[in-house]
Amino acid sequence: MRRGVNMTYIVMNNGVYGLTKGQFSATADQGSKSKKGVTNSDAPVDLVALALQLGATFVARSFSGDKTQLIPLIEAALRHKGAAFIDVLSPCVTFNNHSGSTKSYDYVREHNEAVNRIDFFVPGEEITTEYAPGTLQEVTQHDGSVLRLRKLNEDYDAHDRVAAMNHLQKHHALGEIVTGLLFVDSDPTDLHTHINTVDTPLNKLGERALCPGSAALQKINASLR
Repeated sequence: MRRGVNMTYIVMNNGVYGLTKGQFSATADQGSKSKKGVTNSDAPVDLVALALQLGATFVARSFSGDKTQLIPLIEAALRHKGAAFIDVLSPCVTFNNHSGSTKSYDYVREHNEAVNRIDFFVPGEEITTEYAPGTLQEVTQHDGSVLRLRKLNEDYDAHDRVAAMNHLQKHHALGEIVTGLLFVDSDPTDLHTHINTVDTPLNKLGERALCPGSAALQKINASLR
């Protein structure tokens, strides 16, 4: 982010580590419970605030069930020249088995002489939502928890990085998750601009361009003394 690499980073943020069967991730909300009933006591890392601090020139957040908002944000991020970041809140639909259930993965494994370990994930119902700019929408998740999504107003100014951070903190204190385009640099620069690289890919440059001769090397060495 801070180097301005011309890439789009999309984080599918569900607050759990899937490979470890629902372990809390660094973005899990404080006070949330795991499938085993354990309560998370750690404060979450706010990925959007982190991207703003690191200098990303396109920062947004959306909900995976709100394609009306999410699709244009992804298209805009891909066209952005510079480091673009989208935090996508994505409820995990596979970890609906709970501790104590005789149908849970752990119980079956402990009471079964199997020749291999194969998981079957029961499909979960898709969660979608649509709501107007400037409004608050509460979305109930599969585990009963509720996301309080606050969509930015249409007149929101997305060109002020500090104001975006303040806006995030203001609504975070209210228990609301701000969605939409939070910040965009109208005149962004990327890594290639910073280090003044040529437009032609290096693997397409000829020997003359890549090895300009000893005189050019001496000039570079002299500038570093």
